[in-house]
Amino acid sequence: MSSFASSPGTRDILSPDSSRWRLFQATFAEVVERAGYQYIIPPMFEELGVFLRLGDSTEVVTKEMYDFEDKGGRRIALRPEQTASVCRAFVEHRPTTPWKVWYAGPNFRYEKPQQGRYRQFDQVGIEALGVDDPMLDAEVISLASNFYQELGLQQVQLFINTLGDEGDRDKYTEALRLYFTENLSLLSAESRITLEKNPLRVLDSKRPEDQAIIGGAPTIRDYLSDGAAEHFQAVLSALDAMNIKYTLSDRLVRGLDYYRRTTFEFVSTALTAAHTAIGGGGRYDGLVEQLGGPATAGIGFAIGLDRTLLACDAENVFAAPNTSVSVFVVDTTGGIHAAELCLLLRSNGVSVDRAFDHRSMKAQMKAADRRGAAIAVIIGSDEVEQGTVVIRPMGDGQQFSCPKSNVLETIRLELQKLGS
Repeated sequence: MSSFASSPGTRDILSPDSSRWRLFQATFAEVVERAGYQYIIPPMFEELGVFLRLGDSTEVVTKEMYDFEDKGGRRIALRPEQTASVCRAFVEHRPTTPWKVWYAGPNFRYEKPQQGRYRQFDQVGIEALGVDDPMLDAEVISLASNFYQELGLQQVQLFINTLGDEGDRDKYTEALRLYFTENLSLLSAESRITLEKNPLRVLDSKRPEDQAIIGGAPTIRDYLSDGAAEHFQAVLSALDAMNIKYTLSDRLVRGLDYYRRTTFEFVSTALTAAHTAIGGGGRYDGLVEQLGGPATAGIGFAIGLDRTLLACDAENVFAAPNTSVSVFVVDTTGGIHAAELCLLLRSNGVSVDRAFDHRSMKAQMKAADRRGAAIAVIIGSDEVEQGTVVIRPMGDGQQFSCPKSNVLETIRLELQKLGS
């Protein structure tokens, strides 16, 4: 019988990579919780309508959603992102504003697997609802920037733009429609289809044949209302005050239709692949209303684990944490004494492992070496009879005997000497 393998676009995350993922999420939590963001765990799937609000011109909706009919006859979709789920939760629970939350976990999109992009992919992110202050935009951007610094990344560039208010965006969209229609023959076939749905999304094309015509397109700045322009300038002034470097990008629209006003993207200049963006976000004022809630301002960002870790590898930072244990218990008397000692050490905060299946002392010592233990604690028949254990440093140190009654204190002192 043939064996099973993971589905295309998915994979198993094994140690030490899995420990690196946990540390990534823990580092993110530490950064954003210092700013008052609280953890939310949205469902893995929602009613399809929640995600249709992402926009019918986005490939997430038209091509990439995992949607199906459940056994109750409901149309369900695995979440392709988490902003819409957070906004649905806001509408359902009506928390006090400002509502500042962070999340971590997998999303699902049916797209071609490639380096740093999978059909099941993890993100961390934040959402802040109920505040229209440009200072919040700057805070959100600064938290993403601070997180990259915490990882040790140096080669990260911030691109920022504004899409204006809804009226500004509508006027700009029509200007783009006219411009691209006049130059229709110069667009790729894919962009012609996109043009019919949402001219703004043509700006997001990465196809080489579209770049020249996109480069000559009108810019949003010619269509900004006074309020939108003032909001954006206040965001930039706050970033300047915090010494956060940025590059203005008139073509930055992001991949989802719900964005308004501030949009931003972080790019790793250490990556050489076609896709170098490692995170981004923006304002989505109006999304809560589309989901049945009151008029509510919102802003957030999402950061992909896979692509960001590729950037860390490219800069040789944020290595996988050490998963070795401090102590390995070698018991040649049947295993009961190892069980007792492991329980004692673990209960007192010492990481410890042991062997099973009545292996020989030689095999157990090899296992201790594979686990990276700093100390082996050996229990043989003589030690049981004398009420002692043997402490053997795994390096060049000399082994010695100590009373079983004093083993915890002795191991702690020995680990201090070894710096473990």
